[in-house]
Amino acid sequence: AMMFMDTSGVPAIAGPSNYHPDKQQSTPSHGSLSSTSNEQYLSLVTVQGGLHSCRQCTYVTKYKGHMRQHLCRHTGVRPYECHLCPATFSRDSHLTRHIHTHSEKRPFSCDQCRASFRHKTNFVDHVRTHTGERPFSCDQCDASFVRAQHLKSHMYIHRGERPFSCHHCSASFSQNQKLMNHLSGHHANRKP
Repeated sequence: AMMFMDTSGVPAIAGPSNYHPDKQQSTPSHGSLSSTSNEQYLSLVTVQGGLHSCRQCTYVTKYKGHMRQHLCRHTGVRPYECHLCPATFSRDSHLTRHIHTHSEKRPFSCDQCRASFRHKTNFVDHVRTHTGERPFSCDQCDASFVRAQHLKSHMYIHRGERPFSCHHCSASFSQNQKLMNHLSGHHANRKP
């Protein structure tokens, strides 16, 4: 594991999924959850029997690095910075995917219109706009979605869960986008 210093100068261990020395663009920035102290980590997580359990939702893992990455969902911390633009991401894999947007290659082309895409998942979602297919349906209401992740996020509303918490104040939200809107509106000038 690689050592990072948090903002107070206390060394902290980053798990293997948080640091990639061969990928300059995916090194976490300072103030990220990969650089939090052990005390800060334990205030967000219960560790028992080798399992790390999130205190804000039902997520459990045996890997500390995976939990640190998961905690970004609740805090809104986006430690992976693109070296080509100001974009930031909570996961290194999302940054890697984003890097492709700086390329001109668009290998996935729609045969019904002139649209083309860099990523197959975006292409598949686009094709569904032509077919009207929304294969992921809510069993509590009439909502249906193009992606499984959108259904999963929607279900937080029905369960009354608010797993996305502001790390600057006590506000919490059922949708990550609402947390992002809150952060950009209420805490735009603050550093994570």
